[in-house]
Amino acid sequence: MPSSAPSFAELLGRCEQSAVHLELRDSYAPTDRFEAWRRGERINWEDRESWWHSYDQLITDTVARGVEIRRARVISEPVSEYIRWEHYVTYANVTAGEEVRWLPRRLATTIPLPGNDFWLFDGALLRVHHFSGDGVVVEDEITADPEAVKLCSAAFEAAWERAIPHHLYKI
Repeated sequence: MPSSAPSFAELLGRCEQSAVHLELRDSYAPTDRFEAWRRGERINWEDRESWWHSYDQLITDTVARGVEIRRARVISEPVSEYIRWEHYVTYANVTAGEEVRWLPRRLATTIPLPGNDFWLFDGALLRVHHFSGDGVVVEDEITADPEAVKLCSAAFEAAWERAIPHHLYKI
């Protein structure tokens, strides 16, 4: 089902202060990069041209404009194979300028969490991701509903406060 929501690049381009992303799933639809990793292929991190993507450049350019980009991942432990791969490729996110933290699900019990992953732009506009059971994005919903924004903002900040910075979280 195609999404009529503005693209991520458009939303990030309008962003002036912050973009935060909360991820709540232990796996998403597999990608070619994930399948290559499963086969034992590893990224040559010294060869930036081989792994640097347009997403990485978008993040770098946005951070250079003064926008803070933070990502928190709520994860089950022991971690899934997909999360092990995500942890490995997070080097690219961090290199691009994102701050990333990992929150073991057992530490999130008292946090009121929304039912869906989301991006929150400038604390005012949500892009909510709706996934199928096997982790495929079905639709992205854009909303500025004050209650949804308030819940998602509070959930992200509570998760962020408890989460472990990427460089300290060992898999």
